[in-house]
Amino acid sequence: MDYQAAAKQSKAWVFEEARKLAKRYPDGKPGGSAVLFETGYGPSGLPHIGTFQEVQRTTWVRRAYETLTGGAPTRLVAFSDDMDGLRKVPDNVPNQAMLTEHLGQPLSRIPDPFGTHESFAAHNNARLRDFLDRFGFDYEFVSAAERYEGGHFDAALKTVLRRYDAIMDIMLPTLREERRRTYSPVLPISPTSGVVLQVPVEVVDAEAGIIRFDDAGETVEQSILSGNAKLQWKVDWAMRWVALGVDYEMYGKDLTDSGVQSGRIAKLLGGRRPEGLIYELFLDERGEKISKSKGNGLSIEQWLTYGSDRSLAFYIFPNPKSAKQLHAGVIPRAVDDYYQFRGNWAEQDAAKRLGNPVHHIHDGDVPEAELPVTFGLLLNLVGVMGTDADKDTVWGYLRNYVPDASAERYPELGGLIDNALAYARDFIAPALHRRKPVGVEIAALRRLDAELATLPDDAAAEDIQTAVYAIGKDEAYGFATLRDWFRALYETLLGASEGPRMGSFIGLYGIANTRALIAQALNR
Repeated sequence: MDYQAAAKQSKAWVFEEARKLAKRYPDGKPGGSAVLFETGYGPSGLPHIGTFQEVQRTTWVRRAYETLTGGAPTRLVAFSDDMDGLRKVPDNVPNQAMLTEHLGQPLSRIPDPFGTHESFAAHNNARLRDFLDRFGFDYEFVSAAERYEGGHFDAALKTVLRRYDAIMDIMLPTLREERRRTYSPVLPISPTSGVVLQVPVEVVDAEAGIIRFDDAGETVEQSILSGNAKLQWKVDWAMRWVALGVDYEMYGKDLTDSGVQSGRIAKLLGGRRPEGLIYELFLDERGEKISKSKGNGLSIEQWLTYGSDRSLAFYIFPNPKSAKQLHAGVIPRAVDDYYQFRGNWAEQDAAKRLGNPVHHIHDGDVPEAELPVTFGLLLNLVGVMGTDADKDTVWGYLRNYVPDASAERYPELGGLIDNALAYARDFIAPALHRRKPVGVEIAALRRLDAELATLPDDAAAEDIQTAVYAIGKDEAYGFATLRDWFRALYETLLGASEGPRMGSFIGLYGIANTRALIAQALNR
């Protein structure tokens, strides 16, 4: 298929982003250089679901640009801000007293509280790389400390000093009066305490990289080169764009103003603001912004307990400029939608494939999707099984429903069973409430029981569905709509307001077991 031609017309957001880069470099990047994509990481904490979404979305744009250009060279840099000073001691690390002694110092120069790496930053950088490797991302890791200390940023740092006053003119109007008094684009590192200092500085010699500042009452003249200083982060961001030659970086809506200021500073430094997308932030189930301090977010480990990494990627793909709620309740649909879109891909033309999230999730090499049941149906099954639910028992039900159901035949099904058991344990069982049937529901359930009694144990799901459907349509039972009948079945038999096709559920759970559920409901 001609994906390149389709990419030029595609309305998928990844190609809209890719076309920004094609416009930036109509004839390719000068000298045949690779277009550089960047994501940033603050190593004072551990990688999280926000880290995943930013690297994943950036990767999608990168691959879209390669498709659009017929294979133009690209690189992705994962940049760690490990020269940042430690502002507070995290709650979830050991040796907190030791870390307290090093507050304010660069993360790259603080001992590792876990005792496994040469520094706290190195420990968390390793966690980041393990995290990114786990999901198969193609990237180059870049450490701020290594770049600063190795002199790679020295030329750009001298330019910062040359344009010091102009940078101050950009930054000071954005600050409160009190902050203006001490603000400096350059943060020298104290030669005595090793702390990253927030003090005013005076440029002594821009060409030599020399500044003057006060350090605990003593006037110090010191070079800012080779790791003796770092930049305030908005200036640092701009300097990094210029020094590394970054062409694309996306960031959250909360950094919108910062991106504008850093873009202006990048221009002062002789560079160009990268292209990028400003994405909306995740919200909790109440529609509130997710906050580490509130603990109202969903960790990536939690998602992977209840769903696959592919379902997470599917969930975050659409509409990055729209806010998304991120909580356990969105996982079941994300899992089923992922498989549905994956199943559609093979029959789609190039244009539709480029608009299908799974094309990007699998980088155009989408495996066949074949599952005997949906994830929602699995959840309904393990939900009604209650404490009897375990993996072997679920496989037994599946083999009764689909004779060739096995881990070999459906290799992804075993993981979904594990996910379903965990989800049912943590979210379905604690809130499960099957209400008592009322009014016409009682007679309708008795009729359903009688109809099921006439069917063979191996009745087809469609035949069972026909019987269920006929009861709901029968005016004798007075259901205003079929939806009312199905809701009654879900609430009295499954303890849920929504549910699966009842024919499929009964076929999976078994006619005898379903009749027992009906009996329990009628005797409740």
